[in-house]
Amino acid sequence: MKRVFLLIGGVLLIAAIIVWWAVTSQTSWGDAEKATLRGLWIGSLPALPADPSNAYAANPQAAALGHKLFFDPRFSSNGEVACSTCHQPELMFTDGLPLAEGVGTTTRKTMTIIGTAYSPWQFWDGRKDSQWAQALGPLESAVEHGGTRTQYAHLIDEFYRAEYEAIFGALPDLSDRARFPETAGPVEDPSARAAWEAMTGEDRDTVTRVYVNLGKAIAAYERLIVPAPSRFDQYVEALLNNDGKAMRAALTADEVAGLRLFIDRAQCINCHNGALFTNNDFHNTGVPTAPGLEPDNGRASGVTQVLGDEFNCLGPWSDAQKEDCSELRFVTSEGGQLQGAFKPPTLRNVAATAPYMHAGQYATLEEVLMHYNHPPIAPIGHTELEPLGLPARERLQIVAFLRSLSGGVSAPPEFLQAPQ
Repeated sequence: MKRVFLLIGGVLLIAAIIVWWAVTSQTSWGDAEKATLRGLWIGSLPALPADPSNAYAANPQAAALGHKLFFDPRFSSNGEVACSTCHQPELMFTDGLPLAEGVGTTTRKTMTIIGTAYSPWQFWDGRKDSQWAQALGPLESAVEHGGTRTQYAHLIDEFYRAEYEAIFGALPDLSDRARFPETAGPVEDPSARAAWEAMTGEDRDTVTRVYVNLGKAIAAYERLIVPAPSRFDQYVEALLNNDGKAMRAALTADEVAGLRLFIDRAQCINCHNGALFTNNDFHNTGVPTAPGLEPDNGRASGVTQVLGDEFNCLGPWSDAQKEDCSELRFVTSEGGQLQGAFKPPTLRNVAATAPYMHAGQYATLEEVLMHYNHPPIAPIGHTELEPLGLPARERLQIVAFLRSLSGGVSAPPEFLQAPQ
């Protein structure tokens, strides 16, 4: 009988130790780890940064106009494609597709616009250096909106004149179609390009100013789309307040285990750090080329494009002073590390933004973890990854943690749907 009691007592002791360990592992962090978690916490996200290149970035009227433009499909060659076609609020401002589809199909996946006001570089390759410059790119892309500058200027004239003039001043008289053709711009379409080149330089500048202001209004809207707190943020806030009960309520034991792996052995934090879970830099992680596409040079091409972009921070359409453009002035423009490198997307709301990688190469987060666990040879350049060798359980724990980053969007409610 004594042996039975001893056996039972031993089992109870082991059970108690297991419970104690589970509870402790959910709530116990060292000082350095706490500092790391504080840096990832949404409470560490600073106020919206100014955009010196856009004098209307913080203008509420510009944001209201930008909201309308963002959802207006008339700003496309076929009248069916709006910014919101690819950036759908219900999909965390993505589209759920491997490759974005406008009037044609692109070679990249749609990136979310959530939190992009904090990024010095836009798109996967950083070929634009502001939200307003980014907004202008798809409008003239032959496979996205597919339209032209004069077309867009005429649409502003016809449908948004009063709102435009209240923000940007008098809209020029664009009624003379000999001077301002219906379809003209520096685009791929030969007839539209020829019509653009036939215009005087002064008239081209007149149209481009309207076009630029269109982009700046859209950017004023987009900068208000920021992430909302997630269960992870509740957990960190509870940690900072020494509230163990709230910590255990916020995240499960597996999610906490995944968080520990995320900031330590899995090395995720090397690229996905800061309150937006991205360092906004560029990394080659050896992602394979998507079927049917050519190898993508990534940042190596993107930096060349942004340096030559007429809409960059130093360009004639920017409102910034030279000293405001340090990111562009001192950008790394050459080197092997740029080959095949892409910007890490924010991981906030990542569970709702499948598929993943720059061309939607992976359908699930589990597939992404397998890639990092056993990285293949990079199709171009050299991957930064080293094999992780994580067992299946640990990979699933990281995925569980990533799902805890779903918090949605913080923005004026009326901005999260099409205008009435």
